Amino acid sequence: MARVRFGISPIIPTVASFLLAALWALSVFAGWGLEAFCAGGESAADCSQRLDSVSAVSGLFAVAAACCAAGAWLAPSARNDPRVFSRFMGVSVAAWIAAEGVLFLGGMLAR
Repeated sequence: MARVRFGISPIIPTVASFLLAALWALSVFAGWGLEAFCAGGESAADCSQRLDSVSAVSGLFAVAAACCAAGAWLAPSARNDPRVFSRFMGVSVAAWIAAEGVLFLGGMLAR
């Protein structure tokens, strides 16, 4: 029985990782998170303080995602083996999604 392999260009997960990183950075550092979750009747200072703590937890996932993406491109074993590269980038994209999810769920709870 023949095995069919579908290869994905390394550019696709790299672009996905960069886009998720940009969304996370804009949500945390450019005030998108404050606008989304703290624009209401509640005290802005209290909401901002809770959102800062959520951003710190989300930042742990973001750091892991950035390290996996950098490892995929910089580690010699990942550059030489497409399977290792795709695993690194898969973990990176999953960690960015987790960082966004933590930020969103934490923001909803901060309301």
